Amino acid sequence: MKNPYFKTYTAKPDDIQKKWVLIDAEGQTLGRLASKIAMILRGKTKAQFTPHMDTGDNVVVINAEKVHLSGKKRTDKKYFSYTGYPGGEDTTSPEELFEKKPTEVLMKAVKGMLPKNSLGRELLRNLRVYAGPVHQQTAQNPEKITV
Repeated sequence: MKNPYFKTYTAKPDDIQKKWVLIDAEGQTLGRLASKIAMILRGKTKAQFTPHMDTGDNVVVINAEKVHLSGKKRTDKKYFSYTGYPGGEDTTSPEELFEKKPTEVLMKAVKGMLPKNSLGRELLRNLRVYAGPVHQQTAQNPEKITV
């Protein structure tokens, strides 16, 4: 017999209230910042968290080019990509990636902390990363939070 007092809560689409959050990445450590962003995107900071639904907020990150990597990670860490062809392996360091696409380092870090399924891809669409202090989401009045 099931106990009626221990029902699992599942958020309904009407219960979900998404808001906009602004985070300044200047001087923040990459991994710690990415884990906080992933928690906000996933909705784990809210009471109505439901594992199979998008209950998180929209996140705007500014000054992504000023994020800090501890130790020698800026030069020694490698990002691997593979084309699928023989000899098609390519490696890039965060230092090279910061020169080409400064926002991509933070995007890769957050993507690695989200679920590896269609929900994770949907959650990543709620993240906007900007290299400098100017962003395009001023009309949404994002609430600035400190991480």
